[in-house]
Amino acid sequence: MQIKQSVLINRPREEVWLLFQDIPAIAGCMPGAALTRDDGDGAYAGTVSIKLGPFKAAFEGEVTHEPDPATFSGKAEGRGVDKKGGSRSRMTMTYALADKGEATDLALDADIQLSGPVAQFGRPGVVTETAKLLIQQFVANIEAKLGGDDAAPASVKELSALKLGGQVVGASVKRWLGKES
Repeated sequence: MQIKQSVLINRPREEVWLLFQDIPAIAGCMPGAALTRDDGDGAYAGTVSIKLGPFKAAFEGEVTHEPDPATFSGKAEGRGVDKKGGSRSRMTMTYALADKGEATDLALDADIQLSGPVAQFGRPGVVTETAKLLIQQFVANIEAKLGGDDAAPASVKELSALKLGGQVVGASVKRWLGKES
C-alpha cells in the first residue's frame, strides 16, 4: 500500500531537520511507537502498538535511517513481527523537507506491506484516512516539541484504530459533504 502526503510544519526547516536526526525524539512524536535500542550506524529496534477494536498487535522490529543532509531528505526502512498474533509488517519511507521561510513542507512517501491477521483490517481507504490523521498528530507533536510547549500532545502509547475510527468516519463525511456543496 502506497501512502503519499505533504504537510506543513510551522517551524523553520533547520529546526525540523535537527529533530529528524534525533531518532529517539522523533520516535516519541509518532503515535504508538517506542524505541527500545540504538544499534548504532542508523539502526534501531523498537515497537509499534496498535488496537483495532478487539484486535491488538505489538510489532517488535528494526528500522534503519539514512539521512541525506545535502538535500534535507532521508529514507527509513523497517520491519516488524507481532509475536502473539503472527502478523508481519514492512515499510519503506522517504521524506523530504522543503524550506518555506518560517515553515517547512514535509513530503512523505511510504510503502507499507501488512500480512497475517492485521492485513484483514488494511482496507486502503480506511488505512489512508487513518494515516492522514496519524500524520496530523505526528506534526502537532513535532511542532509542540520544537516550540517547547509544556502542554504538548503526548505520544500515544498505543495506536487505537477504534478511537481514530470516529475521526476517520468524520473526515470521510466532511469530505463527502464538501463534494455535495
